[in-house]
Amino acid sequence: MTAQEKTDSQLEETATLTPPSKPVVALVGRPNVGKSALFNRMLGGRKALVEDIAGTTRDRLYGDVEWQQKEFRLVDTGGLLVGESAPYSALIRQQVELAIEEAQVILFVVDAKEGITAADLDVADVLRRAAKPVLLLANKAENWTRREAAVEFYELGLGEPIPVSAYHGQGVADVLDMVVELAPAPATVETAEALSIAIVGRPNVGKSMLLNAILGEERVIVSDEPGTTRDSIDTLFEFQGQRLLILDTAGIRRRGRVQRGVEKHSVLRAERAVEKADVAFLLMDAAEGVAAQDTHIAGLVADAHVGLVLVVNKWDLMDPSPNVRKQFERVVRLRTRFAPWAAVRFISAKEGTGIDGLLAEALKVGEERRKRVGTGELNAMVQRAIEERGPPSVHGKKLKVLYCTQVQVAPPTFVFFMNDASLLHFSYRRYLENQLRRVFGFAGTPLKLVFKSRGER
Repeated sequence: MTAQEKTDSQLEETATLTPPSKPVVALVGRPNVGKSALFNRMLGGRKALVEDIAGTTRDRLYGDVEWQQKEFRLVDTGGLLVGESAPYSALIRQQVELAIEEAQVILFVVDAKEGITAADLDVADVLRRAAKPVLLLANKAENWTRREAAVEFYELGLGEPIPVSAYHGQGVADVLDMVVELAPAPATVETAEALSIAIVGRPNVGKSMLLNAILGEERVIVSDEPGTTRDSIDTLFEFQGQRLLILDTAGIRRRGRVQRGVEKHSVLRAERAVEKADVAFLLMDAAEGVAAQDTHIAGLVADAHVGLVLVVNKWDLMDPSPNVRKQFERVVRLRTRFAPWAAVRFISAKEGTGIDGLLAEALKVGEERRKRVGTGELNAMVQRAIEERGPPSVHGKKLKVLYCTQVQVAPPTFVFFMNDASLLHFSYRRYLENQLRRVFGFAGTPLKLVFKSRGER
């Protein structure tokens, strides 16, 4: 048994979903009625993708809304088409049913411009069986004619239709008033800050399957077709008594292969998710080896100063001998030599092996990112490093390191004050970083080093 397998066998704690601390409100309806536009309007931002294409939203998207000093969690779902045989329709329906099951209030969105359709009647049947409070929202009611026509939605048997316009914001405040009246009071939970983890990688390397393996439920649609996940999805859960927030993101393709429209927005959102994360799990496909795009994504993570774990997925398809694993790790290290501080983990999201060890690694990286070194201890280390290897002269001028202090954590940020920072050679910068890591650790996280000349603010 390898060292990693021993560690994984010792970590028997299962990742469990944190019960929602806030009431859940789900947006439900057929495709292209404006659910995502309402989601964004209520959140006050553009979290869900909004395109004039049916089926843009596939997975559940969550966002927290505060209204009248009350909070609730809003869920955007994919367009529900009952009995459809189109691609993803069964998977989308499963996601919508899960959202309905966990919601305390349901916002049923219909299109006042198009009127009642057979799909609306089908969705109404599903919601009546759910036996939960439903607000019927007739969206796209921008003018008097459409507001008057909205009365036809009484036929759905779900109460009075409420004319709204997500695009113009009309009627949305009234809906929020109704929601906070219907929603139960939030449960009291500990508000400790969660460690955020972004799952990133090329399309079809198993990101969504890894998220499902971590959470133990079909939280995100899993498909063999590349590009299934379009939106970044966040999920709060607990592991070893600590709160973690996982972001599942769309696959990041090479820029030349990114299609315009929905996919372009998805890739940009995945990159933004990396910038917000504490740690990134970069998934690679063991059967395909280390691709150039894997190296590119690792560089994006390092440049964002985010903690990094290099995750080799689908290891169940490979020769299990230790020599094969060592050789593969050497290749990974060679291709990502700009980030030698990153850990390498081998997992199988399909089989569920290596998952606990991976999460334990994330917790370790999170601790390292929040490590703070005292100024006295830090400057003693710097002076020892200079005594062992002084900075080289440049055109007869000698670089002098006057003082160093850590100004920030997550990422660990150090400011070096010098007589003339322009004399600093990149090799000596790298030497100082290596000495910081040798003495203080900081495994798994990039360091941010800032060099200032004397008198520079």
